[in-house]
Amino acid sequence: MNEKKISVFSIVNLLLLTAVALATLYPFIYMVAVSLSGSNYVLKGMVSWFPRGFNLDMYKLVLQDPRIMHAYVNTIVYASAGTLVALVVTGLGAYALSKPEMLFGRGFTVLIVITMFFSGGMIPTFLVVKEMGIMDTLWAMVLPGAVSTWNLLIMRTFFAGIPRELEESGKLDGLSDLGIFARIVVPLSGAIFATIGLFYAVGLWNNFLNPLLYLRDPDLFPLQVILRNLLLAGQAGAGDLTAAKGGDSVIVEESYKFAVILVSTLPILCVYPFVQRFFVRGVMIGAVKG
Repeated sequence: MNEKKISVFSIVNLLLLTAVALATLYPFIYMVAVSLSGSNYVLKGMVSWFPRGFNLDMYKLVLQDPRIMHAYVNTIVYASAGTLVALVVTGLGAYALSKPEMLFGRGFTVLIVITMFFSGGMIPTFLVVKEMGIMDTLWAMVLPGAVSTWNLLIMRTFFAGIPRELEESGKLDGLSDLGIFARIVVPLSGAIFATIGLFYAVGLWNNFLNPLLYLRDPDLFPLQVILRNLLLAGQAGAGDLTAAKGGDSVIVEESYKFAVILVSTLPILCVYPFVQRFFVRGVMIGAVKG
């Protein structure tokens, strides 16, 4: 009887999770299908799960657009530099706070936790960035988000669970605190660094609010700003292709926008499988242990 109940539960659970997965994946699948389909098939509403009239015209148009490719390079630079800076700052801060002997450590932790509920807001942050003189620079994309309180606390909890004997052995060998962090703690913390690094990278890759606030030079715009302009302003980047093919402009522009969205998400989709094996382990250890 119990085995029958378990079997029924497993089947129902599988069906529900499959339905949720399909509902989640369908918008992505639809964008892929539309972006790879001919304009006539899209116009007639004949595209749903699979491409019709398969072609790569939209992707050729995207990859040949110098504006999009320049923004692509900017986004890669911002995400890479921002993730590196964020991991260094967050790692050093979390390691210091994980030490119970740190002077005023508990007080600093309380002050940091308060920022999870109260912040200066957009205007004070903008004024700080402006007074620092980093408007229209790489640092305007990197420094304002260099530390996330949540990520800092997760990493702090993880570091607190590392055996003290390992650090004491490092001190006996003459290592300083920075030496212990670099040579002992960091090699043992690959899971948490990969997990937190993924959080930072995704946030930086998808960020468009900071560029709108801190960047004025169009040559510095990341991909998300260009994508936002395409989606909201409806820029006719595919007009030439529409005229050449004799298709409907709205439909072709829709295919073009979907192609841009897919190209913009491709790097994160490629990186995630390599980090996924660390993901659950890193979050669970950092959030529960200690």
